[in-house]
Amino acid sequence: MDNLLERKPDGLYCAAGDFYIDPWNPVERAVITHAHADHLCPGSKRYLSARPGEALLRARAGADTAIESVEYGEPVDIHGVRVSLHPAGHILGSAQVRIEHRGEIWVVSGDYKLVPDPTCPPFEPVQCHTFVTESTFGLPIFRWPEPNEVLADINAWWRGNQQAGKASVLFAYPLGKTQRVLAGVDRSIGPIYTHGAAEAFNRLYRECGVALPPTEYAKAAPPKTDWTRGLILAPPMAKTSPWLRRFGDFSTGLASGWMRIRGTRRRQSIDRGFVLSDHADWSGLLAAIRSSGAGRVWVTHGYRAQLARWLEENSLEAHAVDTQYEGERSETAPESAEAES
Repeated sequence: MDNLLERKPDGLYCAAGDFYIDPWNPVERAVITHAHADHLCPGSKRYLSARPGEALLRARAGADTAIESVEYGEPVDIHGVRVSLHPAGHILGSAQVRIEHRGEIWVVSGDYKLVPDPTCPPFEPVQCHTFVTESTFGLPIFRWPEPNEVLADINAWWRGNQQAGKASVLFAYPLGKTQRVLAGVDRSIGPIYTHGAAEAFNRLYRECGVALPPTEYAKAAPPKTDWTRGLILAPPMAKTSPWLRRFGDFSTGLASGWMRIRGTRRRQSIDRGFVLSDHADWSGLLAAIRSSGAGRVWVTHGYRAQLARWLEENSLEAHAVDTQYEGERSETAPESAEAES
């Protein structure tokens, strides 16, 4: 079986089409799965993305960036390679990249999840010969509870903090996770405030037609705001920021798949952990791989060796492929462009 992709110093490269998928450095032509910083490197000369994610891509790569955006499923010919983008269910505009050349079909999943999410189109299984999967949570320990149960827990925590006279500060990644929380919490409990990093993405989501409840930019709130009634959404980087001082007495929560691991909440110095991830859990990864019909799997990002070994033991050809970013760094690492004091 020929390889349509190869790992090069700049990322996954398709020689037949002369393009990269989610390159780690600026290149001539990049096909992008989604706008998270570990998949989108600014500075490339040309980009191809799914149309629903174009606004997010421009916000991070620059307004003047040369971006060709296409509808999901719309084929594009790149030097004889047929390329199309298909919903990944990760965040708004996230896509799997299907490439076809001389009868060989590969799909690069990017990041994905299979559970429903009102803020983005659902994951679409795409048949292929080789499936390139992430493995951020590629261990059997990672199995997610029902999202509605988690959101109900967030609502109960928020109400409990109100009764105790505390503000509720929930840390969630500002692109994707914050909007998912917003779309699911009970907006009747009280006002919702946001960090500037999240509010910028909220605006783009709304402009793209995603229904979100009203939010207030926390930094613009009046001096005598009663924060104890509110839910305050902030990126994890704000946890050690002076930005928090304005809220007085508060309780902290973190929405992340990493909350599934015992002890993570304590190490993060968080009062409450909520297991909510925009990535597939162990069962979701296996279901996506099966639904692709692929006879060969490349495993990237995260627990790649462990997942590849499990697949090999279960009669699939699998290869662990190292990448520049290993794991869901975006859940915990700061990004300087999103800082706010």
